[in-house]
Amino acid sequence: MRRTAVLNVVGLTPDLIGEHTPRLRAFASRGKLATVGEVLPAVTCSVQATYLTGKWPAEHGAVGNGWLFRDEMEVKFWRQSNHLVGAPKIWDLARAEFEGFTCANVCWWYNMNSTVDLAVTPRPMYPADGRKLPDCYTQPMELRDELQEKLGTFPLFSYWGPNANISSSRWIADATRLIEEQHAPSLQLVYLPHLDYGLQQHGPDSPEIARALREIDEVAGTLIEDLEARGVTVVVLSEYGIERAWRPVHLNRVLREAGLIRYRMEVGREMIDVATSGAFAVADHQVAHVYVNDRSRLEEVRDLLARTPGVAEVLGEEGKRERHLDHERSGDLVVVAEPGAWFTYYWWTDDGKAPDYARTVDIHRKPGYDPAELFMDPHSPAKLKAARALLKKTLGMRYLMDVIGLDATVVRGTHGRVTGNRARGPLLITSRPDLLPGDHLQPTEVMDVLLAHLRADVRERELARV
Repeated sequence: MRRTAVLNVVGLTPDLIGEHTPRLRAFASRGKLATVGEVLPAVTCSVQATYLTGKWPAEHGAVGNGWLFRDEMEVKFWRQSNHLVGAPKIWDLARAEFEGFTCANVCWWYNMNSTVDLAVTPRPMYPADGRKLPDCYTQPMELRDELQEKLGTFPLFSYWGPNANISSSRWIADATRLIEEQHAPSLQLVYLPHLDYGLQQHGPDSPEIARALREIDEVAGTLIEDLEARGVTVVVLSEYGIERAWRPVHLNRVLREAGLIRYRMEVGREMIDVATSGAFAVADHQVAHVYVNDRSRLEEVRDLLARTPGVAEVLGEEGKRERHLDHERSGDLVVVAEPGAWFTYYWWTDDGKAPDYARTVDIHRKPGYDPAELFMDPHSPAKLKAARALLKKTLGMRYLMDVIGLDATVVRGTHGRVTGNRARGPLLITSRPDLLPGDHLQPTEVMDVLLAHLRADVRERELARV
């Protein structure tokens, strides 16, 4: 068995490998780069589950970063239990094949309640007084204390939000080194998200991306060298490409105008009631799952959405089957955006009545993905608000970090739809060209390629006999 590490450099595409990524360019030059086909939706949870199971979302069930949990009639995003992925994972298959196989998962998603041997994932603490404290969850439990004692507390507030920066990816890379030195896992899965966030903030063609590329190149390049020095074969992988965003589309406002959205007032704020709404959209970048509770209006909803500017496709049952999204968790309709367009979760028409969490970083309570969380509100004294909130936090007082704006036009990069543009799509780079079946892979083939890397020693012995 050949020990292998997979570095998931999110947002990295063939056209971004160049002058600002000399170390990744050198790695690709001495190996081989293959483009990878896109998953619909091209979002983190769906793509990672496809890579790790070799199955489409219709089979493994991760139909997005979030969906409607029909048994509870609640929309939930960024759940963490690995039990939600309904297919065997690469580590299950490898453990059955290789004696002594071990796997470490460092911050890939669905990383709790898993059968990996070592796990690290962001997991804040939420004390009863309302605070959110940076922390991580590990398996085994004692690994958490060991990592944070040596590396410091997981930098949660630089992992996501207006302060997202390279320090979180650097922490993950450092944790990978410690795990490698102390446990030498057979397979190590490593998530490096830094580039993804810069691309969403500024767009793929912005000159500001040069800095983010140099930063992730330094982190990934150093980690590749350190792992290879210990005899580990390294694979660099990405999940999707980012395209320029210029058109936010408010599907729930369209449904509201048609009388389909129901809400109740809570302390002067409109809170959507998905259980009694005739239809509502769970927005996830450039794809939205639309759940139609009033089945008598299904065709009306479909026609309404199809006529909405910024919508490219509305998939019904046949369309979902063709796109490998025919799973019970999927919406009754799946809406795909046009190039440059993306879907907000907004349902209110008066910003003064937006829910209180709309102006905060709150990935779990929002019933949709909100890339505006990467920005402080440019239309308010957000930095002053943040300073006051931090002072209250320091004094042990309750505080509200309401610094996120409701102007969706600040977002410059998006993803989720299938573009067919291989130069700006996901990739796989390996120093072992002989282990790639071609220049282009289907996403369901990635797991087989990774298994081939683990089998490399067996392959070499067989070739030597011949």
